[in-house]
Amino acid sequence: MANNSTPQSSATPVPIRKKRVYKKTLFALYLLLAPTILLLFVFHYIPLYGIIISFKDFSPYKGILGSPWVGFKHFAYFLQDDTFWKVLKNTLIISFYDLAFGFTAPILFALLANEIIHLRFKKIIQTISYLPHFLSWIVVSGVFYQMLSPEAGMVNTLLGWFGIEPIFFMTEPGLFRGIAVFAEIWKNVGWSAILYFAVIAGIDTSLYEAAMMDGASRIRQIWHITLPAMVPMIVLLLLLRLSGIFSVGFDRIFTLQNPLVLDVSNVTSTYIYRIGLVEAQYSLTTAIGLVQSLLGFILLISANRISKKLVGLGLY
Repeated sequence: MANNSTPQSSATPVPIRKKRVYKKTLFALYLLLAPTILLLFVFHYIPLYGIIISFKDFSPYKGILGSPWVGFKHFAYFLQDDTFWKVLKNTLIISFYDLAFGFTAPILFALLANEIIHLRFKKIIQTISYLPHFLSWIVVSGVFYQMLSPEAGMVNTLLGWFGIEPIFFMTEPGLFRGIAVFAEIWKNVGWSAILYFAVIAGIDTSLYEAAMMDGASRIRQIWHITLPAMVPMIVLLLLLRLSGIFSVGFDRIFTLQNPLVLDVSNVTSTYIYRIGLVEAQYSLTTAIGLVQSLLGFILLISANRISKKLVGLGLY
């Protein structure tokens, strides 16, 4: 008679096998994460050592350690500089426009695109909206300069059909901020809406079916089903956007601006570039960047706490 019993020593208990699989999986995940951690450490944490030059009169010849300490000299200098406050004002105005229009545009675009019934046409619209994101700001600025050219620009050609004289859009200070914000929306609205498309795709379709049976219109379905599902993502992206309100992208402003609109287009990023790299005032620009980062961090923490109290959502 055959013995069907298995020796106890040859069988591994299930919890032990699961533990081994878990350890192997965890090791693989850490291995995949290692390059990202390494890059983060090398390019974000090691350079923090350079912050001390904001408290020194830094000289490339003497090095960071050899340069003399000056305390808060550079902080006092830019806080008393009228140009800096003008630059900060320009930065906050453009950031506010970006927040009011550039942040809401992807939300509206995602909602409108979701209402397209024809699936293939819907995918075509989404794909076309992604394409400008992959263009550099050099190309985008060239496109806008050509479109708004007073001589052969498309916009001025259309205005000429109605008897309107050519407008020098790119050299008009009152129009620069609007052009800069519109360029940001045109370039990134489709790409920024990807996360909202993902959220909308995950909504249970039975909710819409139940709403239709109750006689809810499309507007009510959007208001009571789609938007509430998007709220967590909206809050998350809004908090991240608020942390950068004291800085405006250098590439966009630098490629669109010119000397005739410098009074309204000079923001912290372009100001730091000019006095830091062009005029070689490294300590001063480091001090400005440090204050800018601290203000952004404080704003992020404050906004996160306010968000958790008001809507119960936050980054952590």
